[in-house]
Amino acid sequence: MKRIALLLAVAMLGAAAPPERVDLIIRGGTIYTGSDAPFVGDVAVSGDRIRAVGPSLSVQANRVVDARGMIVAPGFIDPHTHLGEQLADADARTRLIPAFLMQGVTTAFIGNDGGGDPDVASVLGSAQRRPVGINYAAYVGFGSVRRAVIGDADRAPTANELARMRQMVATGMCQGALGLSTGLFYAPQSFATTEEVAELAEEAGTRGGVYDSHLRDESSYSIGLAAAVDEAITIGREGRLPVHIAHIKALGVDVHGQAPAIIARIEAARRAGQQITADQYPWSASGTSLAASLVPRWAHDGGRPALLRRFDDPSVAERLRTDMTENLRRRGGAESLLITEGQYRGQRLSQIAQTLGLDPVAAAIAVIRIDDTSVASFNQTEEDIAVFMRQPWVMTGSDASGGHPRAYGSFARKYAEYVRRRNVISLRDFIEHSTALPADTFQLTDRGRLRPGAFADIVVFDPETYAARSTYEEPTLLAAGMRTVLINGVPAVDNGELTGAAAGRGLAHAPPAGTCR
Repeated sequence: MKRIALLLAVAMLGAAAPPERVDLIIRGGTIYTGSDAPFVGDVAVSGDRIRAVGPSLSVQANRVVDARGMIVAPGFIDPHTHLGEQLADADARTRLIPAFLMQGVTTAFIGNDGGGDPDVASVLGSAQRRPVGINYAAYVGFGSVRRAVIGDADRAPTANELARMRQMVATGMCQGALGLSTGLFYAPQSFATTEEVAELAEEAGTRGGVYDSHLRDESSYSIGLAAAVDEAITIGREGRLPVHIAHIKALGVDVHGQAPAIIARIEAARRAGQQITADQYPWSASGTSLAASLVPRWAHDGGRPALLRRFDDPSVAERLRTDMTENLRRRGGAESLLITEGQYRGQRLSQIAQTLGLDPVAAAIAVIRIDDTSVASFNQTEEDIAVFMRQPWVMTGSDASGGHPRAYGSFARKYAEYVRRRNVISLRDFIEHSTALPADTFQLTDRGRLRPGAFADIVVFDPETYAARSTYEEPTLLAAGMRTVLINGVPAVDNGELTGAAAGRGLAHAPPAGTCR
C-alpha cells in the first residue's frame, strides 16, 4: 500500500501542471529520486530544469531518451577533488573533465585539503570565461591563506597576521566559498595550532560555511587518528560550524581496525548536537606524495629548498633516517608504495631500492631529490572501508588527483564493487549518499534530487555494465556503462559518448544576509 501511495503521489506531482511540450524526456527507466523508493517512470526536462517526474508522463518532447532497463538518478556530487587546475585549463577538452562525466559526476568541489586559490570570486567566475563540462563549488583553503601571509615557516602568526588571515577567509566566504578547508597533515598547515585554525573557522561559520578537513593525522604520525578526529570536532564546536571529514580512513598498520571506535566518537558528537559528515573513496590505497608519506613534518619547515638541504646535513641525518624508517613502517613497508608519475612510474619503492642498490629510505631520498613524486600508498583494510561506507553520514568522494585510478573510477567502482559484488551497501544508499546527502550537507539548492523545479543534472546508467576500468597500473581508463548525462539540461554524454558540450557552472554559496559588507 505504501508503494502504491508513493507512486500516486509522484504521478500527481508530475501531472500537476503537465507541460504541453518539453525539450527532453527520459522514459521507462528505474528512477531513484535521491529520496524516494525506486519506481519505473519518466523524467521531463525543459531548459535547465526538471519539469516533471512520474510513473507515466503524458507530455510531448522534442527528444526522447529510451531508458528501459537503465537506472535514472540525480547527477553525482563529489565533495572532494583536486580539479582546480583542470577546470581552469586552456584546453577546452580538459575543462570538460571527461573522467567525471563518464562516471556520472555532475558537480565537484575544489580547494580541498587547504589548497586552491583564495580568490574565490575569480575561481567561480572562471566558468563564464572558459566554459567547463561540470558544475563546481570551491572552498577557501587554509594552506593557501597561511602560505600567503606567513610562508612555509614553522611558527605561530602574529596578531596582525592572524587578523589578515581571518580577513582573507571572510572575503573568500563572501565571494561564495563553501567554507574553510584544511589539510593539517601537510606542511605548512601542520605547523598551525588547533586554536589558530578555530579562529579562521569561525569566520566561515559566521557566514554559513562548513569546516572541511584532511585530518592532522589519519594514522599514528603525530597526535593519532582518534585525537585528530577530536581536534576536528573541537574546531567545529569552537568555530560554531558543521564539520566535514575528508576521505575518512584508518591509514596504516597501527590503526587498522579502529573504524568502529572512530565512528563511535563521531556518533557521540552528533548526538550532542554537532553536524558532522564525511566522504570516502572506495580504494585501499590513498594518493599523496612520497615526501608527505615518509618525511617527518619538522623536516618540511621552510619548504622544499630547506628539505633538500637537510638531506645533506650530517647533524640531522640520523634523526631524519630514523623518522623516515618509522613512517615507512606505518605505511606498511617499501612494497606498499607505488610510484605513479615520473621516471619511476609503475614501480614499487622496494623495486627502486633494489635497482639502485640502496635501502628503501635512501632510495626514497634519491627519488625525492629528483621530484616529490606522487604515490599510491596501500594502507587500508577492506574491513575498515566497509564499516565507514555503511554510515548514513558518509558520502561518496574521489579525492581525484593525478596518477591514482580514483579520479577516473571512484563512483563507478563503488557501485560495481561494493553494491553489486560485495553487497556492502544497497543501490539506493549508493545513489543517495552520492547525491542528496552532499546536496543537503553543503546547501546546494535544487540539486541532488530528481524533482520538479530542480536543476536537470541527471544520469542514466546500465546496471549491468556500469563499472570502473581504471586500475593502479592504468589509472586513466574511462569508466564503462554510463549512457546519458545531463548537465543543467544539456546532454554531456549521449548514448555512451561525450558530446563535447560544456554546460557546467560555478556554484557560489550564499552567505546569510548581513554577514558580508
